[in-house]
Amino acid sequence: MSEILEETGRVLTCKVGMRWGDMDAYGHVNNVEILRILEEARIHAFGPPGGTGGPGQEPQVPLFSALPAGTQALVVEHRVRYLAPLTYRNIPLDIDVWVSSLKAASVTIAYIVHDPVTGEACAKAETTIAFVAADTGRLLRIHGEQKALIRPFVGRPVFA
Repeated sequence: MSEILEETGRVLTCKVGMRWGDMDAYGHVNNVEILRILEEARIHAFGPPGGTGGPGQEPQVPLFSALPAGTQALVVEHRVRYLAPLTYRNIPLDIDVWVSSLKAASVTIAYIVHDPVTGEACAKAETTIAFVAADTGRLLRIHGEQKALIRPFVGRPVFA
């Protein structure tokens, strides 16, 4: 995993708390909960979609929070590879987040989830997000300001 991070542009590191209820019968964080954790990391890094939620801490890069009114950021695809069991800890996870693909109307966000005590990579993942007009359902192109905002965070995909 370190070679991916070494060859990647700027990486955002997010801290996301685990919940006791995230564990499954095997005593590790359930695979479905990993997707929730990835969503939290994505929102911490890039902000909640404009017009949702209340005021709070500003995101590191306001990609989603600065979307024009009527724009939805919709998940197109998730891909996750579990590398090691992740056990519950009462301290936040360390999650590295960056953009692994920037296309005309979509962005792919890459993640590496680290055990907060050992530093071991427990999962790697990517989520592709498309931008859609809420009223028509049509794809919207990513405009120049958005591209300029996230270009420094574009790096290698985790699945190559």
